[in-house]
Amino acid sequence: MKTMLHRAVRKPCLLRLGPVLLACVLLLIAGCRQQDASQGDQPLGAETRPAFLQIGEFSVRHISPTRTEVRDGAGRTLVLIPRGAPLPEDCNPKQVVRTPVRRVAAYGYFDVATLRMLGVLDEVLVGVTVPEKEWAGCSPDIARGMQEGRIVYLGDASSIDFERLKQAEPELVLTWDPSAVPILDDLRIPAVITSTPQATCLNARMRYVQFLAPFFGREQEADHYFAKVDAALKEIRARTAASRMQPKVMWGDIYEKRVLVEPGNAWVGELVELAQSNYQFSDVFGTSCIEITVERFLYSGEDADIFFTYRTKDSGATSKAAIARMNPLIKNIAPLKHGRVYAPTPCYIQSMDRMDEILTEISAILHPDSYPAFQYQFFEELPATDPTASQAQSEVHP
Repeated sequence: MKTMLHRAVRKPCLLRLGPVLLACVLLLIAGCRQQDASQGDQPLGAETRPAFLQIGEFSVRHISPTRTEVRDGAGRTLVLIPRGAPLPEDCNPKQVVRTPVRRVAAYGYFDVATLRMLGVLDEVLVGVTVPEKEWAGCSPDIARGMQEGRIVYLGDASSIDFERLKQAEPELVLTWDPSAVPILDDLRIPAVITSTPQATCLNARMRYVQFLAPFFGREQEADHYFAKVDAALKEIRARTAASRMQPKVMWGDIYEKRVLVEPGNAWVGELVELAQSNYQFSDVFGTSCIEITVERFLYSGEDADIFFTYRTKDSGATSKAAIARMNPLIKNIAPLKHGRVYAPTPCYIQSMDRMDEILTEISAILHPDSYPAFQYQFFEELPATDPTASQAQSEVHP
């Protein structure tokens, strides 16, 4: 019945939870499998690092000590050449990126977080598309850089101030927007497209740091990060293996004209299944924030136990009752009536460099019996109703 009800339409996501980034369908052929069984779980040295690495639809190919070729999310090939090495004669100069890159402008939260994963954020980040006030609470390093003038606000990602970008003198722009490439080419600023047409699977999400690492000569740091997240997944498997409950989980929301959910090939869907739970959209495949029919969403909500909404408290997700008021169509889905509903905190979208902690927290939400007294940081469970004015005042002034 689910197959009959499902009708997904591949459209761009308007509500990115992390600039998003990356891809694979049905584990995207080989791209979302473990890339090289010989790697094991330990960080690799240069002498043992594989010559080719597939990361969803991204790839890294080490041609020689002075040449590495990468394929970005738009299928473009960039050639990484160390500073001081001669310029290759067999490629367009617009394809060449000198490494290690020293100055970067980044559109998306996830790319900013990846720079932090690699330990280069303070050294290289010179421009962002999110104003200072939105970084202050969860990313003090970026807020501090903006206060000191090291990092400039470039304007909203959908309407970049290219004159300001040029003045920031980046050597590389990390963007999810392919339409910006012609302008950046005219400005002679290399760009990497960091999103793909498909949702990011779990393995690609974990390994994306290994895609950006060669731009900065930080492959070892990337390998260490991957090993840390992989260890967290092993712990999640071990903790949830004996769980008697297998909750049914939804992730998405209904808006005025659209119904958007995370598909089964997205990292959140794969994590839910890995953590001994049932993802209600496991048979939906496509882009992150894929559009489905209202009927399919309501059908999946009939017997769901847990609902993760895209909305934050700032956008109105203050209680189950508030969500029901915003979306009367879903007021009778099971999580709103007698299940659990979770909203992301402001820090969730800015903290993907702490992916091991995020994955563990989601697992703790699914199986609270396996994680007693767990303290949530990235999600908050919504109450049935909003507190009254007197209750709210007593919470502020006990």
